[in-house]
Amino acid sequence: MKKILASLLAVFALLGGARANTELVLDRFPEERVTDLAALQNGARLFVNYCLNCHAAAFMRYNRLRDIGLTEKQIKDNLLFATDKVGETMKVSMDAKDAKAWFGATPPDLTLVARSRASHAGSGADYLYTYLRSFYRDDARPTGWNNIVFPNVGMPHVLWELQGQRAAKFVEEQDPHDPAKKIHKFEGFEQLTDGKLKPQEFDSQMADLVAYLQWMGEPIQGQRVRIGVGVLIFLSIFFIIAWRLNASFWKDVK
Repeated sequence: MKKILASLLAVFALLGGARANTELVLDRFPEERVTDLAALQNGARLFVNYCLNCHAAAFMRYNRLRDIGLTEKQIKDNLLFATDKVGETMKVSMDAKDAKAWFGATPPDLTLVARSRASHAGSGADYLYTYLRSFYRDDARPTGWNNIVFPNVGMPHVLWELQGQRAAKFVEEQDPHDPAKKIHKFEGFEQLTDGKLKPQEFDSQMADLVAYLQWMGEPIQGQRVRIGVGVLIFLSIFFIIAWRLNASFWKDVK
């Protein structure tokens, strides 16, 4: 009986989480950035400078950045901060225990984060693009920051100098699923201090960063698409040839 009750509670928890996720509206990530080498190179720069301090990409090697048009010298001179070998993986020197003590949880590896965040609400790139642009000041949190997409996230807003500081505006409304409860509905952001970048410029930078994260999850995705298109074209041509050969072989058979 206890196992049955535990199973039912787990199902209800999943349903509740699914209901909450359906209310999340994600901004659409500009997909064309994934094939833009300049955007990918800028995204790699942002990743190394702002993300790689805490988050590793342990399944990606620095020399793989040659696939997005960077030379080995450019990688060494501009992106190689955590190691001195281009063939090394993108690891961090932060101790996992220290990270858990500081942030409440060990920062996850980001190699496959764009693929792991895909859901019915949108692609993983949509999630990351919205998440990175949804931080706001919250003095109740240990880091002083919170996020609309990931409430009570342990990660601080490491890009706040570029975006500036913002506050979130909420209004209290009745919960449509439970009339006895009140919910806080997000209505928008209020800019508290200006950042180094204008809002449109910051959004463009985040699009480049997300493009790199998506590329990093599958560096050969562009090649895979090209091969797939070539295979489909070959099969289409071969189908026509096979169809005409079949007609020629059977034309005298009655």
